[in-house]
Amino acid sequence: MSDEPRGHEPPTVGTYVRVALVLTVVTALEVGVIYVRRLAPIVVPLLLAMSAAKFALVALFFMHLRYESRVPTLLFVGPLLLASGLAVALMTLTGAFLVFGR
Repeated sequence: MSDEPRGHEPPTVGTYVRVALVLTVVTALEVGVIYVRRLAPIVVPLLLAMSAAKFALVALFFMHLRYESRVPTLLFVGPLLLASGLAVALMTLTGAFLVFGR
């Protein structure tokens, strides 16, 4: 028996290289966003969105969730969304989004 699910071809090296390049570009954008002063009001939500996109790419390709059934994906993503929502709610309540003050 093979470990690969039926009907799915394993990703090629090129796929992993493209994913790595996208992760590199998003990381460079995250670093660059910090230095753009005009983005100060939205810097935290912007960084959260970019890091969530990077996390999704890593989980889908490097953890092979893309090729699994929906059950492990839901068991993994469900609590993650709950924890992320709770973290954003707590940051909003404590004023952590006010990076440079008012």
